[in-house]
Amino acid sequence: MGDDSEWMKLPVDQKCEHKLWKARLSGYEEALKIFQKIKDEKSPEWSKFLGLIKKFVTDSNAVVQLKGLEAALVYVENAHVAGKTTGEVVSGVVSKVFNQPKAKAKELGIEICLMYIEIEKGEAVQEELLKGLDNKNPKIVVACIETLRKALSEFGSKIILLKPIIKVLPKLFESREKAVRDEAKLIAVEIYRWIRDALRPPLQNINSVQLKELEEEWVKLPTGAPKPSRFLRSQQELEAKLEQQQSAGGDAEGGGDDGDEVPQIDAYELLEAVEILSKLPKDFYDKIEAKKWQERKEALEAVEVLVKNPKLEAGDYADLVKALKKVVGKDTNVMLVALAAKCLTGLAVGLRKKFGQYAGHVVPTILEKFKEKKPQVVQALQEAIDAIFLTTTLQNISEDVLAVMDNKNPTIKQQTSLFIARSFRHCTASTLPKSLLKPFCAALLKHINDSAPEVRDAAFEALGTALKVVGEKAVNPFLADVDKLKLDKIKECSEKVELVHGKKAGLAADKKEFKPAPGRTAASGAAGDKDTKDISAPKPGPSKKAPATKAGGPPKKGKPAASGGAGGTGTKNKKGLETKEIVEPELSIEVCEEKASAVLPATCIQLLDSSNWKERLACMEEFQKAVELMDRTEMPCQALVRMLAKKPGWKETNFQVMQMKLHIVALIAQKGNFSKTSAQIVLDGLVDKIGDVKCGNNAKEAMTAIAEACMLPWTAEQVMSMAFSQKNPKNQSETLNWLSNAIKEFGFSGLNVKAFISNVKTALAATNPAVRTSAITLLGVMYLYVGPSLRMFFEDEKPALLSQIDAEFEKMQGQSPPAPTRGISKHSISGTDEGEDGDEPDEGGNDVVDLLPRTEISDKITSELVSKIGDKNWKIRKEGLDEVAGIINEAKFIQPNIGELPTALKGRLNDSNKILVQQTLNILQQLAVAMGPNIKQHVKNLGIPIITVLGDSKNNVRAAALATVNAWAEQTGMKEWLEGEDLSEELKKENPFLRQELLGWLAEKLPSLRSTPTDLILCVPHLYSCLEDRNGDVRKKAQDALPFFMMHLGYEKMAKATGKLKPTSKDQVLAMLEKAKANMPAKPAASAKAASKPMGGSAPAKFQPASAPVEDSVSSTVEPKPDPKKAKALGVSSKAKSAQGKKVPSKTSLKEDEDKSGPIFIVVPNGKEQRMKDEKGLKVLKWNFTTPRDEYIEQLKTQMSSCVAKWLQDEMFHSDFQHHNKALAVMVDHLESEKEGVIGCLDLILKWLTLRFFDTNTSVLMKALEYLKLLFTLLSEEEYHLTENEASSFIPYLILKVGEPKDVIRKDVRAILNRMCLVYPASKMFPFIMEGTKSKNSKQRAECLEELGCLVESYGMNVCQPTPGKALKEIAIHIGDRDNAVRNAALNTIVTVYNVHGDQVFKLIGTLSEKDMSMLEERIKRSAKRPSAAPIKQVEERPQRTQSINSNANMLRKGPAEDMSSKLNQARSMSGHPEAAQMVRREFQLDLDEIENDNGTVRCEMPELVQHKLDDIFEPVLIPEPKIRAVSPHFDDMHSNTASTINFIISQVASGDINTSIQALTQIDEVLRQEDKAEAMSGHIDQFLIATFMQLRLIYNTHMADEKLEKDEIIKLYSCIIGNMISLFQIESLAREASTGVLKDLMHGLITLMLDSRIEDLEEGQQVIRSVNLLVVKVLEKSDQTNILSALLVLLQDSLLATASSPKFSELVMKCLWRMVRLLPDTINSINLDRILLDIHIFMKVFPKEKLKQCKSEFPIRTLKTLLHTLCKLKGPKILDHLTMIDNKNESELEAHLCRMMKHSMDQTGSKSDKETEKGASRIDEKSSKAKVNDFLAEIFKKIGSKENTKEGLAELYEYKKKYSDADIEPFLKNSSQFFQSYVERGLRVIEMEREGKGRIPSSTGISPQTEVTCMSAPTSTVSSIGNTNGEEVGPSVYLERLKILRQRCGLDNTKQDDRPPLTSLLSKPAVPTVASSTDMLHSKLSQLRESREQHQHLDLDSHQTHSSGTTTTSSSSTANIDDLKKRLERIKSSRK
Repeated sequence: MGDDSEWMKLPVDQKCEHKLWKARLSGYEEALKIFQKIKDEKSPEWSKFLGLIKKFVTDSNAVVQLKGLEAALVYVENAHVAGKTTGEVVSGVVSKVFNQPKAKAKELGIEICLMYIEIEKGEAVQEELLKGLDNKNPKIVVACIETLRKALSEFGSKIILLKPIIKVLPKLFESREKAVRDEAKLIAVEIYRWIRDALRPPLQNINSVQLKELEEEWVKLPTGAPKPSRFLRSQQELEAKLEQQQSAGGDAEGGGDDGDEVPQIDAYELLEAVEILSKLPKDFYDKIEAKKWQERKEALEAVEVLVKNPKLEAGDYADLVKALKKVVGKDTNVMLVALAAKCLTGLAVGLRKKFGQYAGHVVPTILEKFKEKKPQVVQALQEAIDAIFLTTTLQNISEDVLAVMDNKNPTIKQQTSLFIARSFRHCTASTLPKSLLKPFCAALLKHINDSAPEVRDAAFEALGTALKVVGEKAVNPFLADVDKLKLDKIKECSEKVELVHGKKAGLAADKKEFKPAPGRTAASGAAGDKDTKDISAPKPGPSKKAPATKAGGPPKKGKPAASGGAGGTGTKNKKGLETKEIVEPELSIEVCEEKASAVLPATCIQLLDSSNWKERLACMEEFQKAVELMDRTEMPCQALVRMLAKKPGWKETNFQVMQMKLHIVALIAQKGNFSKTSAQIVLDGLVDKIGDVKCGNNAKEAMTAIAEACMLPWTAEQVMSMAFSQKNPKNQSETLNWLSNAIKEFGFSGLNVKAFISNVKTALAATNPAVRTSAITLLGVMYLYVGPSLRMFFEDEKPALLSQIDAEFEKMQGQSPPAPTRGISKHSISGTDEGEDGDEPDEGGNDVVDLLPRTEISDKITSELVSKIGDKNWKIRKEGLDEVAGIINEAKFIQPNIGELPTALKGRLNDSNKILVQQTLNILQQLAVAMGPNIKQHVKNLGIPIITVLGDSKNNVRAAALATVNAWAEQTGMKEWLEGEDLSEELKKENPFLRQELLGWLAEKLPSLRSTPTDLILCVPHLYSCLEDRNGDVRKKAQDALPFFMMHLGYEKMAKATGKLKPTSKDQVLAMLEKAKANMPAKPAASAKAASKPMGGSAPAKFQPASAPVEDSVSSTVEPKPDPKKAKALGVSSKAKSAQGKKVPSKTSLKEDEDKSGPIFIVVPNGKEQRMKDEKGLKVLKWNFTTPRDEYIEQLKTQMSSCVAKWLQDEMFHSDFQHHNKALAVMVDHLESEKEGVIGCLDLILKWLTLRFFDTNTSVLMKALEYLKLLFTLLSEEEYHLTENEASSFIPYLILKVGEPKDVIRKDVRAILNRMCLVYPASKMFPFIMEGTKSKNSKQRAECLEELGCLVESYGMNVCQPTPGKALKEIAIHIGDRDNAVRNAALNTIVTVYNVHGDQVFKLIGTLSEKDMSMLEERIKRSAKRPSAAPIKQVEERPQRTQSINSNANMLRKGPAEDMSSKLNQARSMSGHPEAAQMVRREFQLDLDEIENDNGTVRCEMPELVQHKLDDIFEPVLIPEPKIRAVSPHFDDMHSNTASTINFIISQVASGDINTSIQALTQIDEVLRQEDKAEAMSGHIDQFLIATFMQLRLIYNTHMADEKLEKDEIIKLYSCIIGNMISLFQIESLAREASTGVLKDLMHGLITLMLDSRIEDLEEGQQVIRSVNLLVVKVLEKSDQTNILSALLVLLQDSLLATASSPKFSELVMKCLWRMVRLLPDTINSINLDRILLDIHIFMKVFPKEKLKQCKSEFPIRTLKTLLHTLCKLKGPKILDHLTMIDNKNESELEAHLCRMMKHSMDQTGSKSDKETEKGASRIDEKSSKAKVNDFLAEIFKKIGSKENTKEGLAELYEYKKKYSDADIEPFLKNSSQFFQSYVERGLRVIEMEREGKGRIPSSTGISPQTEVTCMSAPTSTVSSIGNTNGEEVGPSVYLERLKILRQRCGLDNTKQDDRPPLTSLLSKPAVPTVASSTDMLHSKLSQLRESREQHQHLDLDSHQTHSSGTTTTSSSSTANIDDLKKRLERIKSSRK
């Protein structure tokens, strides 16, 4: 049993690892109990067992293992850290548990695995289980399968990945072990339950018997969709909510969810891809061309067999597809056509999306082949085209399909319509946008009027399907002209349609679409055919009144106004409102007269054609009144305008009448329902009058009104054709001017560019210059909307004209089109508002692109040309390419159908002749521009091969390829490139060039995308392999791209993808991911930019509801509730943009505008820190150069790319200086609004500005300096602090500019330098400016010297770095400079120093030549400023600077802390305390301002002394009276037995029973609260504290975890404990008794309690934590300072060592240490430094500097440095005498560190003049309050003289002396007797000893208890480091020797000293509890004695004495007295005894 007793004492975790099985069993049992008790999943207890759980499950003893498994299960279930153990524990379970014979073990093992899955670790578990399937032991295999089956059954197929399981199933079915086969069967059944028939293909090859058995099992399964029965932690809350909802209101969302889960798994995903290209028969391509159909058939049959494989490997199928296409299109044997179609079907099904690139080639061929009547051919073709449709999108093949719709063959038309109908079924509202629906509906509408019934039926079916998919609202506008019968037929078809995606699609559509107008008409009447184009024209913007009607709601759901045809009808009802354009038949003149006479006065009609103009004028006035009063519905517009046109009509000769007439036309158009018919009556006349000088304006007004009524596109077209059909040039030019203006007012939507261009060309050719000018102006306006593509139409104009056009375009550059102010017909006020902004910008956009006339070039791409391009001879190939380039050039804009060209060009991309490759790339670039966005459909077959060229070894070829890819991407957007696997396949190729170029390209493109296709994830594995590529460039590019991938995919997905890497790689990659996570930019906001990106062919809607697919609604991103006016502007401008962006996004003006809405600086978290790290680690070039080289500029550009808006960066790095000016202007604008961003990118901004300093352009320089002034003002307001990195890469370059020849610039630079001092310490600026004085440029030298003078004047001598001496010597050299300005500047600077510093200057500047010296002396005489005045002036002169420096000292903004020190120097030098110059980091700094202010007040006025009744305090101490009795029954016999009673009560404090503990605490509290009884506790303090923290531990670990306990009880107990402790720690004498070890444990307990999250959750928890906080402060202040400091150091050491300890814990310990550091100046002399330094030594031994730096936080190292620094500062060089307790000093860096600090502080010591100032000041103060003081002291001495009050008097005198150490009481003592003098001295000494607790007999514990001393209010003056005057360090023994000599001189004998050990031995005795700092006194006194030996005749009481803790102050009088020394030595003796 001996052994047992050994292990039973061990803690639980050690038992668990014991080699005895019994010990382990017991350990596991105890662990299980602990685990069950811990309620907090984040409790630190869990971490203790982190490494042991694997041992729990793999125990070698079966019995013990069972218990271990139980414990492990509970652990996994409850511990939040359990996830870390997944891999090792599950692999342990697989290998060591699943092979156990006991069923219980296996069950527990499976449970543990399932529990890991529940805590979100499914993947890791599954990985281990799948590894287990390869185990040789069948038992393990069976158990693994069973676990997987259970997991799948419980968690479902979403959590358990089926693909890897299905992969191994066939192998399991072949196993020799029956058990394995049976288990495999069970899991196969389970999988089938989840994915149904998707499981069949992968299992088709297993043994037929097994398959049959499976089939039988499968049939038995229930048909309902399975549901998971168990959920992950993250889903459990959701599940609970769902259940509540279901119980509340039926199946709320359940239905939806269930629906999701069934069809998740696609059989295709589970299959292995098969490679078939290599298996094609060798002679396949010959055979397929063979003459005999049998041979062709053989070839096809071979392919048919291969493509039956359900999943095919991706590859280059272009040739095979081409061969099959040829058979389908050209083969005469219909059987073969059907066979080829089947092969195509197989390919499409097997390749899926990868077949998409070939779809465009094959679709037209198949559709045209539908002319075959044979059913089997038709069926085969239908299957083929349906399969192909699924591999691509309707968008991509729409052009081809629409082209076939016009075919004459009815069968083709019918089959195409049926194909469209089937395709629509696969669409949803989002994949069938209006832009796509419109052309299809238009084509189908023709078919419903077809003569062939089958064509009509097919069209009805297609339209019905569309109706079902997107809902009526979206389709109705296109069906406006359809009669009711047909409409009903369409609706009937729609009801029969079954959608692939279920009806949901339609519903969703209804919700999402913006209530579109119920119908639109195609135009009728005069507009004729042209109007069909106009249908698409959206009304450009809301009318002026619209916003008012609906100002409240955000305009997201704006209903589209009728945008087809003319304005709306006059009805008020919304339905009919804008359904029909106003169509009016032409009325005869008689009818018009009749209608007009009904509304106009009779006289009016009679006088219309009067010959007297006055009568006509009167008639017009009446006419106008009548029109103004008419109601809209009653106004016969056509009749009225007919009347106006009646003779004399537009030939009216009187201009007044004419003006009136034109005005009335405008009125009618505005007020009536004005139709195009009416418009045609008047337009001719208006155009005729537009050039008239007097009537022109009225004519324009009328035209504008008509345009508003009849839509601008129609009106403009009419007006233009009329103007150019007549000869009057004035009319032509004015018409053009009107149109320019109208376009700005109405917007550009719907205008027919083609028609305009022909008219504009006519105008440009006009002889009249005014017409040409107007035409050019109009072009300028069009340019705003159309973009640079407009110029292409005019390239063949004469050069002179072209240059004028270019100049006009240049003017428009950078402008954005104005928001339309007119355009929505007034009628829309009745309720529909906001126009079509909702959905139509895309159409507007498409219009501009579509209107550019595109040429069909497919007929020019002949087979000869194609064969030329593929010829063997390179010259012929080149000819072919030249021809192609010519064709494209000639055509300018081409249609997307380019025949065989893509395949031909693709072949040339890998031409062996690189020149041809480059030529091909150029052609492809041309092609992209010429084809515009339609180039999309060629991305897969041509775009991806261009990317392959990026792998070329030649640099120029790669550059050309990159340019081409960019040109393409600009047209297509990125979506097409990122979809599918093509891009990832490219990245997979191990070509370093390809990889680095492609990654670079992605890194550039990804940041600007708002969303990416999910296929992007496919690139990630290859990205990871690039991160470890052999090539450094590839690695770098991969690292650069990493954050952008993460931006789109999220950290989780990226981290998940590392699962497949090797362990070593995984760690590296994960580390990089962490780093990238910090630099990850935010996704770009949905700016208008996004809109211009053609997504799936239509620019996204501007104001969509939030649910809109992919793009979020712009308005909601731009501002939460846009006010309608803004929204309007935004909508329209973006409309124009999307229009333009579609066409040629390279256009600057719009492009800029699009982009500019977002922030210009993107805040990248930790970006700046990362850049600094990179620079420190030399990963990037250090910003240091004489002139900037290209690599610096490139580096800056790269660094900026992630955090500066792309468009701004383009401006910043443009080659033209004007762009730099633009960039600076933008930066100035954004300065205030983007403070965070500016500060985040400050280093980059400053670097960029340094580049501008090297520009020659003055305007840029001026602008840059302007910006800098604003920037530094902002930074100082924000209290930002420049980092070293920012300063060093900017200031030197700024200083170069101070030497500029232009005064203005020099002045600006000086102003900036001045402002910089507010954000960067002047002392650090000094060396930079000093460096500037060495320049060759004399202006620069002079200005730098002047600036140095200003710095010294403002900030005192402390700015002079490295030392004032060195600095001044350097400045003095310049007195001899050859340049007069430099000489003067140097002299002035030194004079400034003289004014601040006095004659000492001459010492500092060293020897000068006679000439220089005489110049200097002369100058000083002339300046005649007296030094004494300077310091005061200094402080007054720059109050704002001082203030900012001090406020900076407490700054919260984290500038780098190291810079703080010099700030403090400044602060010190300001306030006249140079000796306190501190080198303390800001966080740990004392509040210097306060301390200084206090000192000031001390000097200025004498506060009234508080009359303390000190006797009461002293009574019990001096005469212990036995009066303490009967506190409670327990204390009855206190006098005899107090100690044992107290012991008993203390023991009860730690009781497990809460009530017992509370009672005991109450009793102790009673004792502590009564001052006279508290003494009884003396000697029991440690014991009491131990009991208390044991109780704290008990509460923390046991009571808090106990469910049954009332939490109120615990709070009560906590309150008692905390209350008690506060009472205890208020009694200083008792508090001092606590020993180090006990304090350490106590602090541990209290901090743990503060961090206990369980407390916070309780009601009164916050109160408890606040009290603990207060208590901690008390403990720190009142305990013995040595003990508490030592305890904290040990505690910090332990907390940093313990892995389980939370960083928060260490942080709080450090905060306590900082608090102690703050108290140090007051407590330094009561501290045993030797012991503290020993503790620091041990700490530094355990944590050397390197190890500390590895800590996550930098606080530990800073805390340690601060502590040492403060000690050094307070003790000076003598600190090195306190290393006595350290045995081997070399074990830590302590000594070296101290020496370093000492050396540093010696360099930093302030200058003398400030000390003198201080002396002067204190003298003044002394005088001012002399009288007051004398009265005061007289009062005190009176008291001392009287018998009753003598004690009180002495106490007051002591207090007084302590407060005013320099008070002179000599005069009062001089007149009294010797006896009285010694009585006073002795009395003071006694009080001092009592107060400081030194004169008492030690109590039983051996620690002297002390009475509480009232806190001193006056702070002690700052201690200066006192050293020997020569600066060398001196040991105590030297002083003893000196002391002996002095004593002899003064007639004192030395014999007394021999009674006690020599001082040196005393000082080094560690046992002495408080080391009085006697050496301090000797040090200071002796140094003063040396100065004033002669004056020792005066024997007065020491005027420098503060309370005896020995803090000495540098004081004003330098006399010292030996009597005082004598007394002090006496005192030391007595305290040592």
